[in-house]
Amino acid sequence: MAARTAPFSRFEFMIAWRYLRARRAEGGVSTMTWISLIGIALGVAALIATLAVRAGFRDEFVSTIVGSNPQITVYSAPTEVVEGSGVYSRLIRDFEARTERIKKIPGVVSAAPAIRGQAMVSFGDRSNVADVYGLALSDLKNIPNIAHSDEAQGNIDDLGQGIALGVGMARDLGVTVGDTVKLISPSGAKTPFGTSPRVNAYKVVYIFSAGRYDIDQTRLYMPFKEAQSYFNREGGADEIDVDVADPDNVADWEPAISDASGKGTLIWTWKDASGSFLRALTIEDNVMFVILAILVLIASMNITSGLIMLVKNKGRDIGILRTMGLSQGSIMRVFFLCGAFTGVIGTVAGLALGVLFALNIDSIMGFVNWINGGPAWDPSIRGIYQLPAKLQPWDVLKAVGLALSLSFVVTIFPARRAARMDPVEALRYE
Repeated sequence: MAARTAPFSRFEFMIAWRYLRARRAEGGVSTMTWISLIGIALGVAALIATLAVRAGFRDEFVSTIVGSNPQITVYSAPTEVVEGSGVYSRLIRDFEARTERIKKIPGVVSAAPAIRGQAMVSFGDRSNVADVYGLALSDLKNIPNIAHSDEAQGNIDDLGQGIALGVGMARDLGVTVGDTVKLISPSGAKTPFGTSPRVNAYKVVYIFSAGRYDIDQTRLYMPFKEAQSYFNREGGADEIDVDVADPDNVADWEPAISDASGKGTLIWTWKDASGSFLRALTIEDNVMFVILAILVLIASMNITSGLIMLVKNKGRDIGILRTMGLSQGSIMRVFFLCGAFTGVIGTVAGLALGVLFALNIDSIMGFVNWINGGPAWDPSIRGIYQLPAKLQPWDVLKAVGLALSLSFVVTIFPARRAARMDPVEALRYE
C-alpha cells in the first residue's frame, strides 16, 4: 500500500524541477515549456501595460477637466426681465450674495461668479473663435492648470491690463505676450438702429497651457468687470463656478448648493458634462481586460499541451515511482508543480516586462515617434498631449492573479491523468 506523504513535500518539488529541465533528447517537451513560458510572460506584460495606460489616460483626462473647469456650475432658470414683457434672462443679479452663501458650505473650496460668451479673436490676417470667460484675478488664480501652467508665458497678475489666451490659440494667431488682438462680438452696443458689433482691442498679458488640446485652442480669459461691460452683462453674472474638496463625489454637494443658491437654481457638474465619455472608457477598459485575459488563457493552454507530452514521455518513471510507494496524490502534485513552475516563472517575467513598459512609456513613445517619422499621438483627437501610464496595485494584482489562476487550473487535467496511470501498464513494455 502506498505510503502517505505530506502534500508538496521537498522531493515532489525536486522531481518536478528535474522534469522541467528536459534533456536534449526530449527537446519537444522543453520547447513546449519555453513556448508556454514566453506566451504567459507576453500576455501578462500586455495586460499590465494596457491597464496602466488606460488608468493613466483616465487620470490625465479627469485631472485636466477638474483642473481647468469648474467642478460645479450654478445657473439661474430663465426669469422675466420685466413682468409681462415676455423677455427672459438667465442673468444672476444677486450673484454676490449667492456666492458668499455657497462659500460657507463645508467642503466647498472656492466659488466665483463668471461671465461666459463667445467672440472672434483677430490678429493681423488671422482669426479664431474663442470661448471667453470673465473672472476676477483672484478667482482665476484658483484654477490650477491655468494659474500654474508648465508652459505659461507672461504674468497672470497682469490680467487687469489685458487678457489671457490658450497656447494653441496664440500659436494659431501668431501672437506672443505683449501683442494686441481685436475681440469682435456680434452682440455689441445697442443703438436706435439695432445692435452693432462690438470691437475692442486687448493686450495679451498671459499665455497658458491647460494640458488639454481643446481648451488651449479656444479658451480666453478677461477680467470679470470688463467681461460684464463687453457682453452687456452689467450688474449680473452668467454663472457661479464652484470647486469642492472631493471632485469624484461631486454629487454630494448638489443639495446644499441648490439650497444656498435659492429658488430657480440649475446645477451642472463636470460628471454631467463628461460622464458619457467616462462610462465609455469604463466599458472599453472591461472589454480590453476580457480580450487580453483570453490571450493569457490561450498562452496558458500551452502548458496543458506540454504537460501531456511530458506525462507521455515519463510513463516509465511514473510506473517506477508508483512501485516505489508514491501515491496518486504525490504523482499528481509532481506534474501540477511542473505546470505551476512554468506559470509562476512566466507571470513573474511578464510582471517585470509590464512594469518596465509602464515606467518607460515616454521613451517608448519617443522611439515609436522616431519610427513613425512624426508624432504618433495626435492631441487633436485624443484631447491630451501625451500618452500617460499609471501603475495601480489593483490592476497589477488582477493581471498576476488571473495568470496564476489560469496556469494552475489548466495543469489539473494532465496532472490527474498522470496520477491515474496504471504502473503495470506503464512498465509492461519496458
